Amino acid sequence: MSKRIFLAGAAGAIGRRLVPLLVEAGYSVIGTTRSPEKAENLRALGVEPVIVDVFDADALARIVVNAKPDVVIHQLTDLPASVDPTKATEFAARNARIRGQGTDNLVRAALASGARRMIAQSIAWTYAPGGEPHDEQAPLDLDALEPRRTSVNGVVALETKTLQSPPLTGIVLRYGRIYGPGTGGDAANGSITVHVDAAAHAALLAVERGEHGIFNIAEPSGELTSAKAVRTLGWSPAFRLAK
Repeated sequence: MSKRIFLAGAAGAIGRRLVPLLVEAGYSVIGTTRSPEKAENLRALGVEPVIVDVFDADALARIVVNAKPDVVIHQLTDLPASVDPTKATEFAARNARIRGQGTDNLVRAALASGARRMIAQSIAWTYAPGGEPHDEQAPLDLDALEPRRTSVNGVVALETKTLQSPPLTGIVLRYGRIYGPGTGGDAANGSITVHVDAAAHAALLAVERGEHGIFNIAEPSGELTSAKAVRTLGWSPAFRLAK
């Protein structure tokens, strides 16, 4: 079993719920943040924290190579605590940069470190209309209007880099909109959703069981099916942490 995990975005909403799962499962976790205060919080959870910006490719590569991880997990996003709908274009551009340039830097660092597996957070609401419920083979909404098109293009960049960087085993988790502790919303809002704990558990399962490819990670709905994750990973949308 792989024992060393490099978790990019360890202090984020999913990262904070994933850390205790990884530690309890016996993994050594090296986790990134850009904040010294959050670094101390991660240390208290049993993580070896590193302060780095994913856009600093040279610094990131040095840190990942020194960490010698078996698995790299990409849980990075760039979203504020509360979303102002009038700034949707700005938010889409920032997240697309993380998914494009940030993923490229992280994959390059993973390859240089000798990591064997890369797991990346994507999103499950970028499918083109029609043919619901969508499975992982359904086409993405490449002809969407802005700012949605920017988001879709960011997803394409992230997924392509994750899945087409041999010898890495690339695994993409297309999450529904997360809710629960630390997300800014206690209840599901919309039709493509997933509790943050179930989202984190999917990443743990991908470390241990995941095969190369894409997995929808969302609660049952008429728009999306996560049957592949349930069947292959043993994932359940009902999973919750004890606290």
